[in-house]
Amino acid sequence: MPGRGFEPAPLEFLSRRSFHPWLVVGVTCIGAFIGQVDASIVQLALPALQHTFKASVNEVRWVAIAYLLAFAACLPVFARLCEMFGRKLLYLAGFALFGSASLLCGLAQDRPTLIACRTLQGIGGSLLGANSIAILVKSVPTDKRARAIGCFTAAQAIGVSVGPVVGGLLLASVGWQWVFWVAVPFSLVAVVLGWLVLPRTTNVVTETFDWPGALLLMPSLLLAVLALNQLSVWPLLSLPMIACVVGAAALLLLFGRRERKAAFPLVELGLFRGGFGAGSLGVALGYALLYAMLFLSSYALLHSWHNSARVTGLKLALIPVAIGLLAPLGIALSHRWGMRAVGVIGMAFCLAALLTFVAIGFWFEYESLVPGLTGMFVFGAGLGLFMAPNSNATIAAAPAQHSVTAAGMVNLMRVLGSCIGVSAASSMMAWRLEQRGGRDSLDVLFDGRALLDAIESSLAVLVIFAVTAAVLSLLRPAKD
Repeated sequence: MPGRGFEPAPLEFLSRRSFHPWLVVGVTCIGAFIGQVDASIVQLALPALQHTFKASVNEVRWVAIAYLLAFAACLPVFARLCEMFGRKLLYLAGFALFGSASLLCGLAQDRPTLIACRTLQGIGGSLLGANSIAILVKSVPTDKRARAIGCFTAAQAIGVSVGPVVGGLLLASVGWQWVFWVAVPFSLVAVVLGWLVLPRTTNVVTETFDWPGALLLMPSLLLAVLALNQLSVWPLLSLPMIACVVGAAALLLLFGRRERKAAFPLVELGLFRGGFGAGSLGVALGYALLYAMLFLSSYALLHSWHNSARVTGLKLALIPVAIGLLAPLGIALSHRWGMRAVGVIGMAFCLAALLTFVAIGFWFEYESLVPGLTGMFVFGAGLGLFMAPNSNATIAAAPAQHSVTAAGMVNLMRVLGSCIGVSAASSMMAWRLEQRGGRDSLDVLFDGRALLDAIESSLAVLVIFAVTAAVLSLLRPAKD
C-alpha cells in the first residue's frame, strides 16, 4: 500500500478515544467552512477589485471564474489519485496550498497575478473537495454517517452565511486583501489538526492511472464551466460559446467511450445509474437554487434598495443560517419518512417562498423588512431540509468500492450547480433588463423599477430548478 508508507499515523492518545471520528469530522468541516466562505466572500469583493484594478465587470469576474475552472477540472483526477496514493497527505496538501494561495492573493499587485493565485487556490480547493466527504465517510460508523454529513452541510451553510457578513465588515474597514487572508489561519489550523487527527488511508488501490481519460475529462470540464460562467457575457451563437459547448460535448463523448473500454477507468460510469445519478442532479439543483437566490438578492438589496454591503451581508446570511438550522432536522426526517418525502417537502418550502415573491413582489415594499426576511428564511429552510439528506442518500446509493469517487462527484456537482444557478439567473436578469430599456435603469428605485422587475422575472428560473428537484426526489428508489 503506497499511501500507508508515507502517511503519518494519528496521535495515539486521540485515536483511541471514542470521540476520535468526530475530530475527523471537525477537520473536514473546517475545509467545508473555508471553501464556502471563499465562494461567498469573493463575490462581494468583486466591485472593490474592479475599482482597485480599474477593470471592467467582465474582466474582474475572472477572479471568481479562475477558481471554479481549476476546481472543476482537477477534482475528478485528484479523487482518483487519492484512491491510489492515500488521502491524508493529499488532503493536508490541499489545505496548505489553499492557505498559501490565499496569502498570495492578498499580496497581488495586479489583476493577472491575482487571477493566477486564484487558479492555485482552486487547485488547493479541488484537493480538499476530492477528499473531504470521502474521509468523513470512511472515518464515521455507518449508523452515524448521516449525522456527520449533516454537520458537514451545516458547516458549509455557516460558511456561506459568514462570508457576506465578514466580507462586508472587512471591505468597509481594512481592505479587499483581508477577504483572502481570512482563510489563512483556518488553513494553518486544519493542517496541524489534520496531521494529528486524520487516520491513515486503509484501502489504497494499486491500479494504473487512466491518463488518456484524464486528458479528455479535464479540458471538457474546463470548457463546460467556462461556458456556464460566460453565459451572460457571450451570445449563445457567438464563436467562443459555440466552441466551448461543442468542445465540451465532443470531449465528454470521447471520455465516455474511453471509460467504457478502460481496464481501470478514471470514473466508473455505471455509478450514475439509479439513485446516485438522480441524487447527483439533486445536489447540483440544490446549489443552483442557493447561489442563484444569493445572486439575485444581492442585486435587489445593493442596487434597488441601496443597502450598504454590510447590511446586505447580514440580510443574505439568513438563507444559509436557515439551511444550517434545518439540515439536522432534514436528516432525522429522512430516516423516518425517506428521502423522497423529505425532498418534496423541502422543495415545497422553496416553491412557496419563490411563488410568494413572484406574486407579491421581490422584497415587497421598501419599508417592509419582515415579510422579505421571512420569505428568505422559508427558502433557506426548504434547502436545509433537502440538501443534507440528499447528499447522504446519494453517497449511500453508490457501491462501497466507489465511495471515494462518489464523494468527489458530489463535490463536483456542487460546483457545477453553483455555476448553473448564477449563470441562469444572471442571463435571465440581463435579458429582462434589455427588454425593459437597458442597463441605464440599474439604480432606479421608484421610477420604473426595471431591475426589480427583471429580478422577479428571473425567479421563474429558480421555480424550474425547484420543480425539477422535487420530481427527481419522487423518482428516487424507495429505500433512499
